[in-house]
Amino acid sequence: MIKFRGVPLEDVSEMRCVNFDGDFVYGYYIKNGDGALIVGDKAKELDDVGLSRWFADVVPETVGQFTGLTDMNGKDIYEGDIVHDYDQEPDRDDGYIGSSMTDVVNFKYGAFWIGDSWYKVMVMTPPIVEVIGNVHENAELLEEDK
Repeated sequence: MIKFRGVPLEDVSEMRCVNFDGDFVYGYYIKNGDGALIVGDKAKELDDVGLSRWFADVVPETVGQFTGLTDMNGKDIYEGDIVHDYDQEPDRDDGYIGSSMTDVVNFKYGAFWIGDSWYKVMVMTPPIVEVIGNVHENAELLEEDK
């Protein structure tokens, strides 16, 4: 399954068929005209509810795809996450402490990147990546780093 997330347009806390963590709904993505839907993967387990209970309307701009990777704490990394990463282990024996950056995970050029430029780092490249927020709720984290 290619997993997505999005911020719901209405309260979905009572919906049993979608995965909701209090901020985002997780599941399959469906473009619906100018809107977007996240279809819960729990839907296949439940036959006793109506079809409308299987999906949640979400803010289209908040839809982000799962990268298939997790950060150093085991948290899933999604497009739109703000991450802090190091391009080299900070405690290497040769004394090189590496460099670090804070930026947004984006999908460009057929891959996930940290930052929005070709010259940024691929998500799989740095050995240390930590999700510290996302652009929808924590945009101020990007300003603090600049």
